[in-house]
Amino acid sequence: MMNFDPAQVTKLLRNRRSIFTKQFSGERVKDAFIQEMLENANWAPTYKKTEPWRFKVFCDEGLKKLGEMQAEIYKKANGKKADDSTLKKLINKPQECSHVIAIGMKRDKSITKIEEICAVAAAVQNMHLTATALGVGCYWSTGGITYLEEAKPYFDLGKKDLLLGFLYVGMPDLKKWPESKRKSIESKVTWVRE
Repeated sequence: MMNFDPAQVTKLLRNRRSIFTKQFSGERVKDAFIQEMLENANWAPTYKKTEPWRFKVFCDEGLKKLGEMQAEIYKKANGKKADDSTLKKLINKPQECSHVIAIGMKRDKSITKIEEICAVAAAVQNMHLTATALGVGCYWSTGGITYLEEAKPYFDLGKKDLLLGFLYVGMPDLKKWPESKRKSIESKVTWVRE
């Protein structure tokens, strides 16, 4: 039987935070840390073991390529309605990071879509918890080109697949790890005993 320290698990879960690009130091995250995050993502629960998560990691010059790709996709989807400030953000945001991980869902048609989305979300939570344990900052964003059909081919995703966002990763530049609060669990739980 495995024996884990519940206090350490609780501490990790309760200290996971979204650390945003403005809080990144500019220091590069070790590729070995990214690899560990990805390996732990692969151990997420998955109905019928479909393992629907697909990740594409951008770093170094790849960050510039991602920014340019996002701008191209956004322009293609919006034509003359494309907003210059949005284009600028799409180009520049990846370069504020050490790594950006595109989060995709490869659909198994025998499984309901929501089951596959939940599996991918669990995989991302595993990455986020691993990042926290390693002292790495990150946040999951579903903005920008995430829900544009035109984006899917760039991430090797088919029509039934989904692009579910991007995990922006960097070393934090913080004097203190951010704290957070939650409302009482009591207001969110009903116990049925009889």
